[in-house]
Amino acid sequence: MLRRDRISPFIVMDILAEAQKDPEVIHLEIGEPDLDPPPGAVEALERAVKERRYFYTPALGLWDLRERIADFYREKYGVEVKPERIAVTTGTSGAFLVAYSVLLEPGDRIAIADPSYPCYRNFAHVVGAVTEAIPVSKETDYEIRPDMLRGKRIKALHISSPANPTGTLYSEKTLKELADFCEREGVFLISDEIYHGLVYEGKERTALEFTDRVVVINGFSKFFCMPGFRIGWMVLPEDLIRYAEVVIQNVFISAPTLSQYAALGAFDYTYLEKVRSVFAERRKVLYEGLRDLFDIDAIPSGAFYLWARISRYSKDSYSFARRLLKEAKVAVTPGVDFGKNRTEEYIRFAYTRDVEELREAVRRIKEFLRNQ
Repeated sequence: MLRRDRISPFIVMDILAEAQKDPEVIHLEIGEPDLDPPPGAVEALERAVKERRYFYTPALGLWDLRERIADFYREKYGVEVKPERIAVTTGTSGAFLVAYSVLLEPGDRIAIADPSYPCYRNFAHVVGAVTEAIPVSKETDYEIRPDMLRGKRIKALHISSPANPTGTLYSEKTLKELADFCEREGVFLISDEIYHGLVYEGKERTALEFTDRVVVINGFSKFFCMPGFRIGWMVLPEDLIRYAEVVIQNVFISAPTLSQYAALGAFDYTYLEKVRSVFAERRKVLYEGLRDLFDIDAIPSGAFYLWARISRYSKDSYSFARRLLKEAKVAVTPGVDFGKNRTEEYIRFAYTRDVEELREAVRRIKEFLRNQ
């Protein structure tokens, strides 16, 4: 089979394209914040344009931005990270591709949660690696734990916390156990931390608090509300940074220059706390509106998603999502986008719309379900 046949479609993008044809649709399908970036990011962008700062940067990114990201780790987590270990990337998607290219050879196996973000398995296919899907559920707190990996011949483990699609947060205990397991077994650990900052219960912990032998990936698309800027970053062990640089040189040259300058103005913690508060309120409204309609066994601690079980109405999340779009004009993501572990019984809601739209969406869903 040709490799192009192994890349599965990102179903949510197909649903988004269909939903955008109707202006009356309420969009709860796409994981994209609708809030403005921090004002300082826009100001920095405008200044960079005026100063003609739109030429290539070094492959690893602007030194000033790498230093600022290092400051972020010290300020938020109390972790010291050398700027030399940081690579600025073309979004977190670019970071995933770089990480997989650096760590994996064709035929290597990488463990990911099922359900999880669908692009992980597709990036593995791009580099010729094989995904080892680890079923997670309410019974495991939607975490991968070391005992679930024993006997698996894996080269790498990729986790995300808070997770997409569930919004669940890895505990400090599990993170430490996974870090210890990976060091002991010679497994590369990749930690996707893109939803850090959008946490409403508990406290997010970076994997860098427990090990230096980890590739941590984060970016500006979610908490910083800069999705279209396509700017992210990686923190790598020192012995891997040169390999990442070579991949970036060849595949991307560098991350978007204007976006890098904008990112320098994005670390406005007063504004970002307002962002977190907005999403916390939306989470409350949507959860309270849907909890009696669906079985929500993953109460989200972070991100901006609700993972809802629809089995009392349907066992086909794709057709259910299509009917919800057509009949109720509410767009959601079918669970089958995220893997095969009972995902036909779930749909994902993104609370990336204002409170009034969320309330209207709940009203429409109730009416839709009454008519089933």
